[in-house]
Amino acid sequence: MNKYIKFILSYILVISFSYISLHAVSVEDNKGTFSIDYTPKRVVVLEFSFVDSLALIDLKPVGIADDNQSHRLFPKLREKIGAYTSVGTRAQPSLEVIASLKPDLIIADIKRHESVYESLNKIAPTLMLVSKRSSYLDSFLINKKIAKVLGKEKEMQARLNKHKEYMQNIAKQLPSKLEVQVSTAKENSFFLTTQDSYIAEVMQTLAFTYPKTQKNNDAPRYASLEQLLAINPQYLIVAQKSKKSIIDKWRKKPLWKMLKCAQEGHVISVEPNLWSRSRGILSSEQIAQDLLAVFRR
Repeated sequence: MNKYIKFILSYILVISFSYISLHAVSVEDNKGTFSIDYTPKRVVVLEFSFVDSLALIDLKPVGIADDNQSHRLFPKLREKIGAYTSVGTRAQPSLEVIASLKPDLIIADIKRHESVYESLNKIAPTLMLVSKRSSYLDSFLINKKIAKVLGKEKEMQARLNKHKEYMQNIAKQLPSKLEVQVSTAKENSFFLTTQDSYIAEVMQTLAFTYPKTQKNNDAPRYASLEQLLAINPQYLIVAQKSKKSIIDKWRKKPLWKMLKCAQEGHVISVEPNLWSRSRGILSSEQIAQDLLAVFRR
């Protein structure tokens, strides 16, 4: 082999290794250190908050665990991501469908998907983060990690800065210090979102006061009408997950009429997919818009 060919080969190797090093990144996820040496292009996400993360930096996932119900992604988010393939439910995504999409990155939730981590990781490098029971403040760090893996750190930081300014501006237009309790209601059950929840932190960011409900690190707190009366909030926001809910039954009871929020007409119905399932920066901005619409009436 002559010197010229050796030189060319050496040059190619140097350029190749330089390219790899430029794109090699590591972040700490919930399984340890996640490393990848290329910029992913085909991403599958297994929670709604991770869809939100990609939309923030104008990236579109090829697959989403949407519970086989695309309407569970709130309208603005659906509009931003466009067409995608459903990979089943968040609780049990289809490994077969995920594999068929030939992803080069999977973003999964440690609380939902740890049991299938090894299977997912055989399909594509799998970034394990927290979505379920994550906090609003957590979401900033989570978004930065996702952006780093996707080579979009600067874009994400700029978008998060814009978000903070946006929320501060909305907060100035809302009444401050009002006590607001957010809840979800099903046909035969009622749940309070606790003060350590994602939505409670969003409300506090918007200058509302949140009741000091007992913290529960794993689930919203079930409550009876008597327990709701013990809190007796000024405003009650209800994300109703069924056409008829337990609230319809409670309205006929004397205890309901003793609630401040009932007496003053401060029981507000909101869209459940946005308020109880989304947990993202875009969804937080939409929630702020919803509140602005309510308090400007």
